[in-house]
Amino acid sequence: MNVRLAIIGGTGVYNPKMLADLRTFEVNTRYGTALLSQGSYQGQEVVFLARHGTKHGIPPHKINYRANIAALLKVGVEKVLATAAVGSLNENVPPGSMVLLEQFLDFTKAREGTFFDGGAAGVVHTDFTAPYCPEINKLLLAAAERATLSLQSGAVYVCTDGPRFETPAEIRMFKQLGGDLVGMTNVPEVVLAREAGLCYSTLALSTNFAAGISPTVLTHHEVLAMMAENGEKVRRLLMESIPALVGARNCHCQSLGSSVPL
Repeated sequence: MNVRLAIIGGTGVYNPKMLADLRTFEVNTRYGTALLSQGSYQGQEVVFLARHGTKHGIPPHKINYRANIAALLKVGVEKVLATAAVGSLNENVPPGSMVLLEQFLDFTKAREGTFFDGGAAGVVHTDFTAPYCPEINKLLLAAAERATLSLQSGAVYVCTDGPRFETPAEIRMFKQLGGDLVGMTNVPEVVLAREAGLCYSTLALSTNFAAGISPTVLTHHEVLAMMAENGEKVRRLLMESIPALVGARNCHCQSLGSSVPL
């Protein structure tokens, strides 16, 4: 099996409806097992992974990020386009906005965030000057323009452990540190992808203003409702992007990665 492109579906993106001839299978890795689906779109094979499981049964702090990325590596994936539901700290990114990430701030505490824990795996210090693949981001912006969809870029994502929402005090701090968006899943996913030399980009959808900015109490129902309301434009952008994303790589992501034990 050799599939170049994977889509990781976050909250509200559980079913790859745009793919034909879909089949689901498990991939075993030294870090655990991941459930993948593979299908085709316009003759191109694509792998889909539901980050939280097909029924949102896995909370963000319990996701086996290492098994997920290792499984994608095992089936030959080179590029990963992830989706994420996020809260907004930035008044210029209101609910319903689609945004590409450029940098992250990591406020997670106890996640297994590297493939290289010493021992046989060794110790590797990986460059994160540009955490998200600039080539994929460029292709996504071009796809959004073709599809006449509004897509912002350059966002700083703050990752927290969850599953609780953040306090207003935390949000004020994140905003002072330069954060634009807040979520619970992008780290260590982006870290592991870079360690593995994968091209990785995240398409974030703002589902609400964060605590202390939002005039209402935050609920997961609100997040799901906003994802359902905006799911079609997310799918349109994914479908417009796939033909361009399956091509050869023209970036430095692979050279920044290392050999990952699988």
